[in-house]
Amino acid sequence: MSPHEPSPPPLRFAFQARVTVAKPIDTGPAMDIRRRMIPITGGTVAGPRLEGRVLPGGADWQVIAPDGTADLVASYIIEAADGTLITVVNRGLRRAAPEVLARLAAGETVDPSLIYFRASPRFEAPPGPHFWLARSVFLCQAARRAGALELDFFEVL
Repeated sequence: MSPHEPSPPPLRFAFQARVTVAKPIDTGPAMDIRRRMIPITGGTVAGPRLEGRVLPGGADWQVIAPDGTADLVASYIIEAADGTLITVVNRGLRRAAPEVLARLAAGETVDPSLIYFRASPRFEAPPGPHFWLARSVFLCQAARRAGALELDFFEVL
């Protein structure tokens, strides 16, 4: 077998979700970490491969390390434009310099390029026009906005 230089797989933009959120519920420090839950209140989904809305009732569960890195698991439901319900479980990490995290915590708008905010979502969808979501791997990059998150979903081809 001859050695070769591996190349990364291509990505295809699938859709963007703008997810609205409520005020975080922070349990405070415990055993060198902090936990918080951020209720998901709704949102919209738009893009070339999926249109719909984010249903209220999901949540983003976070474990915050001493350096401010957030290990997160968000779980929510998308209702596609045709009424199909799609479950999303999005696991990821958010990290940035301490001064950038302090600005985020103060509610300031921060340039997304200053924050590493990536996730790897999994979808559950019934057989039919949205089943491709359950049969592909995705990457997600996110940006925090006032009262919302903007999530760009890319299918790994």
